[in-house]
Formats: sequence, structure tokens, C-alpha cells
Amino acid sequence: MTFDPASLVYNENGLIPAIAQSEDGDVLMMAWMNAEAVRKTLETHKVTYWSRSRQAFWIKGETSGHTQALVDFRVDCDRDCVLVIVRQEGPACHTNRRSCFFTSVQDGLEVELMAPEDH
Repeated sequence: MTFDPASLVYNENGLIPAIAQSEDGDVLMMAWMNAEAVRKTLETHKVTYWSRSRQAFWIKGETSGHTQALVDFRVDCDRDCVLVIVRQEGPACHTNRRSCFFTSVQDGLEVELMAPEDH
């Protein structure tokens, strides 16, 4: 069966949440895609998101060099969220950490789980 990006369920802004996970299972980040970003990602194998603030496409790592190469593209059961399994080069987070999920809430306190990487 051929995949059609239009078969996904997008929100009222035409966007779908995209969770990026490393090949080894670490959740790296969440961003948004529209149907064209989905198409570009599948065609180029360079993970492409939609920037809500800039109203433009962004290919992960295009300016930072911290690229995401697509390994697998998965659709959830409701078709309203996607999971991109990626080969991450460098940190995924704009704070220079491997993951955007570096803060844990433990017993009501925020605990930083990882420091920024030195580059």
C-alpha cells in the first residue's frame, strides 16, 4: 500500500507532532511537520520540520551541523502523530544537549539530567 501524507490527521493549522527518537531508543525532541515536510523527509531522508515561529521549513542541522538522517518513519494508530527514528549527529536540542528532554521532575523538584555538550 502506497503511503500518502494526506492520510495523516493534521491539526487546524495543518500540522502534526513529530517525535524524534535516536536509533538506540533515546527520545530526542518533538517538533511539527506539515504534509510537505513529511514528503520532503521521506524523499530526502533529511528530517524536515515546519517552524511555527518562522513559518518556514527547517532541515534539522542545516545551520548547526547537528543533523538527523531518517532511519524509519512511523505513524501512530490514530494517524495524528509521527515518530521519526533518526541517526543523530551532535546534540538534538538547541541548548546543545543530546535531548530536549533533559529536565526531570522528582518529588516536586526539577532535576537537570544532562549538561550541554562542549563543542
